[in-house]
Amino acid sequence: MASSHLLLFTAVVCLLFSVSIFFFLFGRKKGRRSNKLNLPPGPRGWPIVGNLFQVALSGKQFIHYVRELVPLYGPIFTLYMGTRTLIVVTSAELAHEALIEKGQLFASRPAENPTRTIFSSNKFTVNSAVYGAEWRSLRRNMVSGMLSSARLKEFYTTRSNAMDRFIDRIRVEAAENGGGGAVWVLRNARFAVFCILIAMCFGVDLEEEDIVSIDAVMKKVLITLTPRMDDYLPLLQPFFSKQRAQALDVRREQIETIVPLIKRRRAILTNPNEHRASLQFSYLDSLLDLRVDGRKSTPTDTELVTLCSEFINGGTDTTATAIEWGIARLIENPSIQSRLHEEISSIAGEGRAANEKDIDQMPYLQAFVKELLRKHPPTYFSLTHAAVETAKLGGYDIPANANLEIYLPTISEDPRLWSEPEVFKPERFLTGGENADITGVTAVKMIPFGAGRRICPGLAMGTLHISLMMARMVQAFEWLAHPDEPKLEFSSRLEFTVVMSRPLRAVVRPRRL
Repeated sequence: MASSHLLLFTAVVCLLFSVSIFFFLFGRKKGRRSNKLNLPPGPRGWPIVGNLFQVALSGKQFIHYVRELVPLYGPIFTLYMGTRTLIVVTSAELAHEALIEKGQLFASRPAENPTRTIFSSNKFTVNSAVYGAEWRSLRRNMVSGMLSSARLKEFYTTRSNAMDRFIDRIRVEAAENGGGGAVWVLRNARFAVFCILIAMCFGVDLEEEDIVSIDAVMKKVLITLTPRMDDYLPLLQPFFSKQRAQALDVRREQIETIVPLIKRRRAILTNPNEHRASLQFSYLDSLLDLRVDGRKSTPTDTELVTLCSEFINGGTDTTATAIEWGIARLIENPSIQSRLHEEISSIAGEGRAANEKDIDQMPYLQAFVKELLRKHPPTYFSLTHAAVETAKLGGYDIPANANLEIYLPTISEDPRLWSEPEVFKPERFLTGGENADITGVTAVKMIPFGAGRRICPGLAMGTLHISLMMARMVQAFEWLAHPDEPKLEFSSRLEFTVVMSRPLRAVVRPRRL
């Protein structure tokens, strides 16, 4: 480890030395480029590395560093991160212009580091594909084949069983901790969502130890995809050969873990009479014979691994993160928790668990989930967009293939759009209160799932899972602060999704149904 750090340090020193040699030449070239395009303002950066070191040396994660630039440069600004140009949008008006009014212009994705394309099968996923026929085929299949309201209803029993297992798991963990009722919220929520998505994706029953093993591999993938210095400075790639080799090892492990599930599903579909209990539709079924526009063959096993992993990873951490923030808000506001419990009890009655049919009759729960997504979107940036060609946004030029980053917190906390935006207040969404179309079609006020052509296709599934899990958790337990944990705080950090800086350990007290 020490030797790799030394090599990287040497590379950076050499890079800075080369800057001093080529400074004037680079400056002239950059000046000529700047004259051609009227880019948004932004902090001055160093030659070649741009603002990269300013961000790295700030001591803050990028999701927090960006917020400090808004008062200095306005609602749209430019950051030069090595070879990448980032255009950061922080206002509702500009987000609406980019994603809705000019949605087709900004519907593509920028180029990726080779490490990332290893895991995306050269951008063969719904989220990473460039705007075009291939993307339309993949998205259409995911939406109509898996995430439509009709398809989601087919997995009612799967979700119900997973929720029973989830509540039992919390109850056991609470009892095992010396009778004190202590549980780790995020870990349990993540496992529950993962169980649902594994079943929806592959249509097979798995033992808990197998699910835990698959989950561990998926976590490795997410960790491997964490941005590195050579993502922004490709000339440093030779110094990251070890990390690239490790990425290839993780990819092989991912393939070796998922391909057996694909083969198992094929066997079920080939011999349906022998597997009647496993014939419920799965996402994989829609992929096996998928004909993507512009391609002559169906997806390979490696591509199937990629598409299935996208479906599972895309819905696991985002939902689990929301649950952790939600429980923290209930602990902070006992009155909100009491009101939720009263509503759930009045609708579900006594002696049975709340189900997803009940949720439609729970306006306060729905308001709570909306407020949760407003204050705590799973990510602070929507997935990166890119212009298909040089385009105008807010009067500025946006180069083709530049990273267009939509920053969500400044939108959902804008005092021009919200009353008391800093306060967590579900009541704002009840009848006669504030309105928010979370799809952003009518107006952008909060877009936790993005908006426009590249809006997250799992929006309906995500909100359903969050609502159902919160209902079951509040119905089964009273949630309290752990006496041995520090005072609850709502600072955040990026860990694929935006999680609580300190993982939430809570105390539960079982309620009577």
